[in-house]
Amino acid sequence: MNIDTCAYQIDIRGQVAENEINTLSPVRLSVDQNFLGDTRLTLRTDQSGLLGLLRYLHGIGLVFLTVKRIENR
Repeated sequence: MNIDTCAYQIDIRGQVAENEINTLSPVRLSVDQNFLGDTRLTLRTDQSGLLGLLRYLHGIGLVFLTVKRIENR
């Protein structure tokens, strides 16, 4: 594991399919749907990868609810 990488969670409005979001994503994402109809994306990357992913997600029209760093696992 690279010391410069961290785990992040990004909550977005609406639902997305894991295979669709990972097709063009610059970073591999784990996708979980919640009962409210929103989606939580979990990933491990460095800050540069996080910024690239946020730009990608914004570019495809997704609305961010939260972005946070989570404990390393």
